[in-house]
This record gives sequence, C-alpha cells and structure tokens, in this order.
Amino acid sequence: MTIKTIQESAREAAIVDRSDVVVVGGGPAGISAAVSAARNGASVTLLERYAYLGGLASGGMVLILDDMHNDLEITVRGICMEMIERMERMGLCVTPPERDRQPDIRETQAMWQKWSRWGVFDFHTKSMPHPVCYAAAFDPDGYKRASNELIQDSGVKLRLHSWFSSAIVEDGAIKGVICETKDGRQAILGDVVIDTSGDLDVAASAGARFQEGTFILTTVSRWGGVDTDKAERYQYENPEEFARVDHEAKRLIGGCWNYWWLKTPLPGVVWLNCPHMPKLSGTKVEDLTEAEFEGRRRMDRLLAFAHENLPGFENAYVVDFAPQTGVRQTRQLEGEYVVTKDDVMSRRHFADTVCRGRDYYTPYRAMVPQDIDQLLVAGRHYSATPQAQKSSREIPPCMAMGEAAGIAATVALNAGRTVRDADVGLIQKKMRDQGADPGDIPSTNALTQEAAE
Repeated sequence: MTIKTIQESAREAAIVDRSDVVVVGGGPAGISAAVSAARNGASVTLLERYAYLGGLASGGMVLILDDMHNDLEITVRGICMEMIERMERMGLCVTPPERDRQPDIRETQAMWQKWSRWGVFDFHTKSMPHPVCYAAAFDPDGYKRASNELIQDSGVKLRLHSWFSSAIVEDGAIKGVICETKDGRQAILGDVVIDTSGDLDVAASAGARFQEGTFILTTVSRWGGVDTDKAERYQYENPEEFARVDHEAKRLIGGCWNYWWLKTPLPGVVWLNCPHMPKLSGTKVEDLTEAEFEGRRRMDRLLAFAHENLPGFENAYVVDFAPQTGVRQTRQLEGEYVVTKDDVMSRRHFADTVCRGRDYYTPYRAMVPQDIDQLLVAGRHYSATPQAQKSSREIPPCMAMGEAAGIAATVALNAGRTVRDADVGLIQKKMRDQGADPGDIPSTNALTQEAAE
C-alpha cells in the first residue's frame, strides 16, 4: 500500500540543556547508564517519556529480576544490586536467603513449595523441581522510588515527560537529540548520547544499521484480594484437580508462562505476566492498540473463571494493568559485533566483554553502532540477532549493560577519544571498582568453550 505524505515546514527547537552525556530512556538500562556516568564525573541529562522512571520494570510491571546468577554465583551486581537492596529496605522486595539456595536443599520439594510462586527459581534447568536461585520479586512503585533516589543522589539532571523525536547528527557523529514536550520541541545537546530507549529509537533515527524482530506483547496486570496460602494449598494437596483447572485457565489466557500468577511483596496482591500475544509489533500503533484491548478481554474472562473455579481467588479483583505494554523485542542494533544465539547458548567469552548475564557475556562492540560516532546502545535493543536477544534481554543484564555504557562514555571523554575507541580494559576495571562484574574473568564453562575453538 502506498502511503501518502505531507511536507512539513522547517521547524526550530529551543536548546534547553547541554551535558557531557545525554541518556534517552529512563528504564533499567537508562537509570544505570545515567547514574554510572554521573558517578564517574560526567554531567548527565536523562530523558524519559513517561511520568516515572523504571520503564518495563515499573511501568511495564515486569516484577522479577532474574537472569543474574550462574549456578551459585551472582553475576549481575553493581547498580542492579543497589536497587534490590534499596527496595528490600522499603519492604518492597523479596529474595530467597542464601541458606535456601544451597546445593543440598535448593532442589527439594520443600524449597519448591516455599519459593516457586515467587518466581525465584532457575527455569533454564530441565530438572523438576527447578532449583531456587538468586532473583528478586519486587513491587513496581518500589522500583520507581529506588530509581528516584539513585537519580537524585547522583546529581543527574532528569527531564520527564520528554518524548524523543529525532537525533541531531553532524558529520557522522551524534550531537544531541530533539524531544517533543508540552512546552514544544526541545533540543538537548551532549558530547555522548546513550540510547536506552528499548526500541533503538535514537540509533535508528541517527541512521545506524539495525534489523527488526518480534516476539510477544503482553498486557501485564495485578489482582488483589487473593488468598495465596489457600491457592497454594489447593495446588499441592489436590494436584490432579489443580492441573485440570490450571489447564483451562491457560486455555482462556491463550499464551503464558507455566506459572501465570506469582506472589508480590504486597499481601494478597498477585502478578499476572500474561496474556502473551504473538505476531504483533511493538513499533506499530495498530498492533499496540489491538494488544491493549485483546489483553484485557482475555483477562476479564480469566478473572470470572478464577472466581468460580480456583480456591483462593473467590474474591480476587483487578488492581491495575501496567501503563506500558509489555514489549520484548523490536529493533536490534547491527553494531561492531552482532551477538548470535550460539554465542549466548555456548557461553562464548569475549576479550572485550564489559558485562554479564546469567552465563553469557556481552562484548563492548555489541553496544557500538557501525556508522555513527559518539553513540552507545544499552538494553534489550543491543547488537544481537533476534534469536540471541530472546535469551539475553532480562532486566538485570540490561542494567549491567547500561552501567558499562555510562562508564564507557566517561572513559572516552576523559581520554579525548571517541566512544568507539574507548579503553575497554579501563571500562572493565572501573566496573569492578564500583562493585559490578564486567565478565572479564570467564567462568570454567566459558574457558572450556574458548579452548574448544
């Protein structure tokens, strides 16, 4: 179909701010990038389109921080761990204690019954019950509050309600960005720009190469009034009956993980990371609109069914739906290196790795566009094939990537280099200095893989 166009007249944008580093997107990766750059001496401006920080962790209500351990080792620390600790002090985050994660008991039925409905188990294992692992179940407002604290404490200049519009590019280098606001178009200039938009909005606008993929969209919600103790007793005391009811619930949902409801730190409030709706694009207005309506229709049917058939859910009610649609994959950068599914699954180690996930490594080159200078990318839209991204897009590794990007920007600026030529060894050192794990020391499994090559 041919799309008609109109010609716009030339427009101006007021220059409202300038910083060493401009971060676009106040989600988990963006928060980490901004705080990390500021802690390393840069002036930083963080732009966010919504009225809150946290992105899919808070607004999207993705209420589990996982993919941050390799067996007994915690692989994502740094700013992500600071967030967890701040939320724990608020009473809005739950993590299994170390004693429940020990090899002799973490795969027992007792630990499974204690922790499985919190979602803090290693779902990558084939054995059942899945072992309890280090992960965090949290409250979305707790994530917002902890994010606000981190941003304020670090001195980052925050501009909410600022919707990215276009990149400012001159002579092959990004110079800043244009945002749409209630106060009109505004320009924010910077020596380095970090794209943490989640959808590669900045890099795509700047002319960077990318590929597109789709996975599933989800309208996440929370229900209150649930007697979770009663629901869990029913599951374990009546397994055959529970299996029949659970199967019908999943049919009504039309797509979900194995555990379609999980507990949250708020008593009686459960998290529903469903329904999953495939073949819809997170960059198309029509698809996003359809997802919002279809998701609510399915969850209305599920709630009525749960009232009648699921013990513990007799008085359940909708607390809220996430204000952000659950988008997992859209545009993927084609950077200096494109991470493949084999890289992730084989635990391939890279000399220029600057952050880790569960048991995989992210090379610095996968954060650097091929054609645009002074631009870095951090988050689920990093340089990876769509197949690789599906296994390496969780929130903690994205936070680690953002933390590395913030450091990389300051390392390059302090040395008078482009970010493309930043000293990776110094980035790795500074990551360790502030309590993060850059992955420069490979695990035994990664060493085995390198030896095989």
